[in-house]
Amino acid sequence: MVRPFFMDDVMHPAFDPQPTLTGATLGMRPLHGDDLGPLYDVAKDPAVWAGHPAKDRHQQAVFAPYFDMLLASKTTLAATLASTGQVIGCSRYYTPPQQGDGISIGYTFLGRDWWGGASNLEMKSLMLSAAFAHVDQVWLHIDPANIRSQRATAKLGATLVSEGALQLNGKDGIWQSWVVERDVWEQRTVVKT
Repeated sequence: MVRPFFMDDVMHPAFDPQPTLTGATLGMRPLHGDDLGPLYDVAKDPAVWAGHPAKDRHQQAVFAPYFDMLLASKTTLAATLASTGQVIGCSRYYTPPQQGDGISIGYTFLGRDWWGGASNLEMKSLMLSAAFAHVDQVWLHIDPANIRSQRATAKLGATLVSEGALQLNGKDGIWQSWVVERDVWEQRTVVKT
């Protein structure tokens, strides 16, 4: 039986779930309370949530408690433009239900201006590289209806492992479970360099 994940779970003990990461065009830093306004400016676009189970998250009354959960997790990173510091989205680390001492990446969203380009790849690359310093595989969980996220995840070299009932953050749902293996990631990184 797969164990449920709750917000207060502790992931891999040596891993810092809120590192500051710097890339060529993006930065990832710990989410702060004063990020609510800038992050809601990104989240208020209904298209951001179109492929997500919480399609009403663009409403401020729905987004605010979600933001509070992200902030309380102490595992969420704000995605910012390296040149200006503008918040363009966020992502977080969490414990995968499949592996209690593992690392997952999820709860990710970006503003529409950063879809389809290199931003998601750079954000996930920074986060994967940090995680692979501690584990051999990283998990991602995607709603089966979210085709855009599935395509972006496949571009990372992730493999679809299963689809079925999981409990994430205390909520039951049907999720696809994808995994990125460190050796596959390192090979892709060497080839792209």
